[in-house]
Amino acid sequence: MKRALLDNWALFLGMMMLMVANGLLATLLTIRGSGLGFSDFTISMMQACYPLGALMGTILAPRLVEKVGHIRVFSALVSLVSISAIIHLLSNDPYSWSAMRFLAGVCYPGLYVITESWLNAKTENRIRAQVLSVYFIIQLAGPAIGTGMVGFPDPSGNLLFGLVSILISLSIVPLLLSGNRAPDYVAPERMPIGRLYKVSPMAVLGVVIMSVAVSAAYISLPLYALQQGFTAAQASGALVVALIAGAVVQFPVGWISDQMDRRYVVIGLGGLTAAAGLWLALDTSPSRIVIGFAVIAMGTFPAYSILTAHANDQLRPSQIVPASGAMVFLLNIGLLIGTILGPNAISFVDGRGLQILFIIIGVMVAAVALLRRVQEAPPEETGEAQVVGIIGMAQPGVLQAESWTEEMESSSGEGMEK
Repeated sequence: MKRALLDNWALFLGMMMLMVANGLLATLLTIRGSGLGFSDFTISMMQACYPLGALMGTILAPRLVEKVGHIRVFSALVSLVSISAIIHLLSNDPYSWSAMRFLAGVCYPGLYVITESWLNAKTENRIRAQVLSVYFIIQLAGPAIGTGMVGFPDPSGNLLFGLVSILISLSIVPLLLSGNRAPDYVAPERMPIGRLYKVSPMAVLGVVIMSVAVSAAYISLPLYALQQGFTAAQASGALVVALIAGAVVQFPVGWISDQMDRRYVVIGLGGLTAAAGLWLALDTSPSRIVIGFAVIAMGTFPAYSILTAHANDQLRPSQIVPASGAMVFLLNIGLLIGTILGPNAISFVDGRGLQILFIIIGVMVAAVALLRRVQEAPPEETGEAQVVGIIGMAQPGVLQAESWTEEMESSSGEGMEK
């Protein structure tokens, strides 16, 4: 761990600042938008511009890095994202905010691609697991810290937006001063979604469905809490609790999925999500919000890692890297849908529409997993589930995917020698 931190401190520090800024801005816009009188529909459409931009960014970013290099692209993208945060500060209309969310969505995948590919190129195989563990902590801790900062006193209403811009601008400084030379970069191949669906229908459908729940919870929880009488600090605190709960269970859920057919785990996660949604629908008291959404996070946040592992169990090592890109593309489709559905569902069915959405999602993903379990036997050999952060997730998962590939190839080579 110490060696990993020393060798990659600049990238870790820069990524932490980016993750904190991203988590802070996403929650801040929902809370401030509500305070400015934006409707649920307006907030949902504004926030949906981020995953919409990310769909474009996941395609453009690797090509830009391959063409002009890590440092130039990173510097340009940091400048654009910092500008977008400042424009949020200077304007109070949903149109400019939506445009800036789209711009941030386009830029952030590029920042993640650069960080991941740089780490991968600069990391020796013997410390790769340490790098992954530190990187995973940053993926989960950064957005949680940023979300918690929404509760900081800000009498002028300008401090937090300015803080976002400062964190983003500072993220490039460690990278420029570290003295590390940028590695060569080759954009990973793409796997068509149709081909991936033939390999693992459950992974394709499950990622989209569960991503809807993840973004619906992340964007809608602060808004729902505000409408239930929470203060801004309490609403952001409820989301922090949900993020922590979703992070804590990822390791044990991943371990359990390595011991059995992963589809049973997906069924359990879907059932837990539906049960929590039903509980919140029956008991809408404010005291239940924090606990209920924490349980929903426990059911939805680990799903992406398990579904990705299930797909990798059925892929050749050479297919894992391009498949990870397809999975992230599917993830952003689900995030886009969930960002639109979540806030708009709040007011339906006497204020229980959001809970019903989680019930439907949980039942759907459990049904898909159960159907696939009935139709096909589990893979004969499985790898290990690698925990992946979802909110603020690095894209397109280059580091994790290449790590899986190397581990599988190593295991394959050892098996042949025996």
